[in-house]
Amino acid sequence: MNMRLKSDSYTRDRKAVIELTQQLVRIPSVYRGEGVEGGNEEKVANYVAEHLRGIGIETHIEEVVPGRPNVIGIVDSGKPGKTLLFEGHTDVVTEGDRSAWKYDPFGAEIVEGRMYGRGTNDTKGNLACMITAVHSILQDKEEFSGKIILCIPCDEEGLMLGIKHFIKQGWAKGVDGAIICEPEENNVCIAQRGAIRLQVDFLGKMAHGAISWSGINPNWRLARFITEIEKLEKAETQRLGEDPYLKWPSITPTIIQSPVTGDAQINVIPDHCRLTLDIRTVPEQNHDVLLQTIEDIVSDMKADDPDCRIDMTILDNRPPTATSKEEAVVKAIYGAVEEITGLEPIYNGVPGATDGTFLHMEGIPIVTIGAGDREIPHQLNEYVDIEELGETTAIFKEAALRFLNGRV
Repeated sequence: MNMRLKSDSYTRDRKAVIELTQQLVRIPSVYRGEGVEGGNEEKVANYVAEHLRGIGIETHIEEVVPGRPNVIGIVDSGKPGKTLLFEGHTDVVTEGDRSAWKYDPFGAEIVEGRMYGRGTNDTKGNLACMITAVHSILQDKEEFSGKIILCIPCDEEGLMLGIKHFIKQGWAKGVDGAIICEPEENNVCIAQRGAIRLQVDFLGKMAHGAISWSGINPNWRLARFITEIEKLEKAETQRLGEDPYLKWPSITPTIIQSPVTGDAQINVIPDHCRLTLDIRTVPEQNHDVLLQTIEDIVSDMKADDPDCRIDMTILDNRPPTATSKEEAVVKAIYGAVEEITGLEPIYNGVPGATDGTFLHMEGIPIVTIGAGDREIPHQLNEYVDIEELGETTAIFKEAALRFLNGRV
């Protein structure tokens, strides 16, 4: 371990980040739908805002939709320079069946060096790390130029309404680099897979299963479409090969509904069935081209079958991202990991999309890094190693000072 991890500042920060993570995890922030008491991010966002004000950080809170606010913290050195953004979201996914957990999902219990609970890993632990790192800079009166923005949005696990609102409100203007605080085992992640979510509806004519010629069975059309999509996935995989950080592109059928409404019966041909596709892309793929290829499959099916009626709806479209190793924010993180851990940093990629996708679309170089096992998000008995929280806090602090002071 680096000697800096034995310093008084490190000991202070380690204690603070553990305590803050526990406080955040103990405030449930699963989005459970409109009108559900406590079923959103409001309570934890208010706690974060009060905490930031309490440690002397300029704080803004903005409601994105009712009960779902963003929190923005600003630390301005008063000297001209770059602007660095840290991003960590307040929402967490559902805990599922509480009785299946070994530990209380909102208890933040520490057992044998691990803290358990929903959000410990994804990503309240990392939210605590970024806040504690900036607080440490202020406590130690570290000299720096420029400005730090703490972006703490709602709804990362959903449609990413929070980060979209943050950008729309103009907070991302002038940002020179962003650190996306997600569980990546402190790997330096410089690429993310893109995401397209498609809903494909197949329309037919309801009829008796014994008199099939009197109806139009949309299930046959769905079956043909899904086999064509499987061929497309194989073709894209062969064309592109394995990405060094993101592995392979994928087109995954997820939900099949037939019928879409009403009760299913074994002797009734439905008039409507639906398929959803979760498409994950790599930087070499062009989303417009890929979507056109799928449209061509639909057009060919319609040309071959006059009874084929298909409607396709794009539910979400987030491009893949790639950041050069030469970007200052990447160099700052790489140097910080090397300095704090004493180990050679590992470059990697994020298998899914993050809020960083939308910052990247604004032209902001992003790098994703944070404490926590990459395989643990959204699982039962989610956890984070408490020593990693301390280490990540030190990495974030060192990276910020390197970036803002031009030591890259």
